[in-house]
Amino acid sequence: MPKRSTIIGRKVNHYLRQHIALFVPAHLKIGSPEASSVGNNEKNFSIPFDFIPHFRTFAPVFRKLVLLLSLLIPALMLPMHGQDSIRVTVLTCSPGQEVYSLYGHTAIRCQNLSSPTEGITPDVVFNYGVFDDTKPYFVWNFILGRTDYMVLPMPWEYFPESYRRRGSSIIEQELNLTQAEARLLMDRLAENCLPQNRNYRYNFLYNNCTTKVRDLIEQVVTGRIQYPDTLPHQTYREILHHYTKQHPWSQEGNDLLLGAEVDTLLSVRASMFVPEKLMDAFDGAFICTPEGNMRPLVKSKTTLLEATPQNITPEFPILPWQATLAFAALCLLVMLLEAWTKHIFWLWDILLLLATGTAGLLLTFMLLFSDHPAVGSNWQVWVLSPIALVGIPLIIKAAIRSRKTHWYAFQFAVLALFVLFSPWIPQDFAKITVPLALCLLTRPISYHNILRRKKKK
Repeated sequence: MPKRSTIIGRKVNHYLRQHIALFVPAHLKIGSPEASSVGNNEKNFSIPFDFIPHFRTFAPVFRKLVLLLSLLIPALMLPMHGQDSIRVTVLTCSPGQEVYSLYGHTAIRCQNLSSPTEGITPDVVFNYGVFDDTKPYFVWNFILGRTDYMVLPMPWEYFPESYRRRGSSIIEQELNLTQAEARLLMDRLAENCLPQNRNYRYNFLYNNCTTKVRDLIEQVVTGRIQYPDTLPHQTYREILHHYTKQHPWSQEGNDLLLGAEVDTLLSVRASMFVPEKLMDAFDGAFICTPEGNMRPLVKSKTTLLEATPQNITPEFPILPWQATLAFAALCLLVMLLEAWTKHIFWLWDILLLLATGTAGLLLTFMLLFSDHPAVGSNWQVWVLSPIALVGIPLIIKAAIRSRKTHWYAFQFAVLALFVLFSPWIPQDFAKITVPLALCLLTRPISYHNILRRKKKK
């Protein structure tokens, strides 16, 4: 018969595997490349313990911490015997340089100052920014905008380390809540962390880790929150551009996928989909009670971690405008060679149609089938259209039979109309879109120029 200590050890290991996701840092996901794989027989979660060297050496410590965490959350809910015993703060983490961290992160921190456990004050961070990419069809669901995120608690002591490593700051805002409001907030958080409740359908603009924190706080205050109207009003795209200005290819990708919906001016509340906007709004917000009293939403503000310089790694050897100039030069060169040889380069046409048609398939698929916000009103599908694929067999047929094709006339009409009316279309296009349309216009212009010269003969 195995020893009692061995049996207990197995139970602890089983508990650890089941609840190991409690220690996922705020900016990372379950199953990230940086994570260490844990558990062989249980469902295999991967956790990012890369910031702790020699995890196996410290495994006994983490087992104790998991058991301690199981005591911390109930301890936060103990009856209050003094005032201001529950301290609720909002943590705002500044952006990093990885794609997933470009916009920063928001979390809620809860401390029960009147209920220490073995001399340790219960101190838990609730993170709404965790997802599991080991789930079946994760990539497919991500493309369709049907990714589920989850809220998970973790001990405060493990939260700052990953942000310290990447050079981000952590700013803490203590909320000016009554004890009844703080207790209600803890009730909601505890309920949200239950396995049947912790998942939610993620939406980048409308339902993310930051908006979840805002909505939760709005629900628990007695009365309503009045936000300042002195902050500048911007569009979604302008806010996104602020965070991607040092990552031009990411910015171009966003601008190609997002349609006209992100180009309308936002209210202060709607702009709180990014952490720093939420922090700024909370700084000037007031809680208005039913009795007509007002008090600041934020009691105090502290910088827990100072930002340090971050290394910016170029996403691609050349910038988008450089790639656009090179492509324009190539299109003009092909056009000049065709005029000199009096011959259409059919293979160049086929290559361009294949590239634009494939990109158009992606845009059209997102427009018709994806649940992602703001992809259903994208006027750039006029330039990057799947209809371009229809032109490939028409051009091949015309080349083989040495006959004319009306494809170029259709292509010219579509692209010329887009370029002509682009200043009045209610969408801010990607910087490469209009230049790309002008480059593609060289194809029908060159074709009809050669036809005209052949007819003169």
